[in-house]
Amino acid sequence: MEFRHLGRTGVSVSRLCLGAMSFGAMGNADHDDCRKIIHRALDAGINFIDTADAYSRGESEEIVGKAIAGRREDVVLATKFFNPMSKDPNHRGASRRWIVRACEDSLRRLGTDYVDLFQVHRLDEATDLDETLGALSDLVRAGKVRMVGTSTFPAESIVETQWVATDRGHIKPRCEQPPYSIFVRGAERDVFPTCQRYGIGTIVWSPLNGGWLTGKYRRGSQIGDEMRFNRLGRGSWRIDSEGAQRKFDLLDRLDGVAEGADIDLTTLALGFTLAHPAVTSTIIGPRTMDQLESQLRGVGNVLSDDVLDLIDDIVAPGMNVERTDISYEPRALRHKHLRRSYREARAQQ
Repeated sequence: MEFRHLGRTGVSVSRLCLGAMSFGAMGNADHDDCRKIIHRALDAGINFIDTADAYSRGESEEIVGKAIAGRREDVVLATKFFNPMSKDPNHRGASRRWIVRACEDSLRRLGTDYVDLFQVHRLDEATDLDETLGALSDLVRAGKVRMVGTSTFPAESIVETQWVATDRGHIKPRCEQPPYSIFVRGAERDVFPTCQRYGIGTIVWSPLNGGWLTGKYRRGSQIGDEMRFNRLGRGSWRIDSEGAQRKFDLLDRLDGVAEGADIDLTTLALGFTLAHPAVTSTIIGPRTMDQLESQLRGVGNVLSDDVLDLIDDIVAPGMNVERTDISYEPRALRHKHLRRSYREARAQQ
């Protein structure tokens, strides 16, 4: 297993990071099986595990905590906060009030005194970054958190966090976690260059685009009840959507690239993400042992420039095949009143 420094922190992490979103009710509810998957990943050389409080409402963290007991010092452990943990409107977000509570809850579930990387799961547009970074800095100084990071932040917000941290004397986020795959290349336009400029490590999520780039979804194939098409039903997860049809067409061409390189589609997809110089580590999220083994097979496989050029011809650099795959939409686009207030005000004059 190859390792790389996480930004300028000096901490070395494996090029593959074990994502724990599928451990628990959201994926694999068999705790013993999940523990075996975690142990197999660690034995294969992975030293980096990423989870979140919202994954199965804390169940994922509990599974990870029990699995790494006795091996805690060998693991760079990351978790995240932001998403709702109950119906209480204050049990979410990035306020100081919630950050402190969320950290204590995660430490308890993980069975540890500290986490190596504590990340804001999404940008909280309702909270001043000074408030968020101040609370995170206090947790670092208290020894409960070693490093702080962000997830799915737009480039302009990454810049703002660096500026606010510098101006107010806070701990700077040293890691960003953007979506990135052959089908989701938007990070190449701005997020990656921004992270490189500020010495921020990147750990990319959904390199297989939720299973699309494993080849298990095919035009005309049977979609099982357990598959995401039947759980999400939005964007390209609707079998009859334009996004799904575009992906089916692109998969046919990517199959030829993988065959020409004498590798499978999964290895092609993972190798693509690891080839970008800005990427520190790629998060894999296996639900089963077979899925883990299929992803470990690609370790050490380096795609040639010719193969990468062929991928560029199929999906252009910086392009997102399906807009909803980026999992972030600015508030100014989500809410009508932020787009139309000027027009309405003029109409009332």
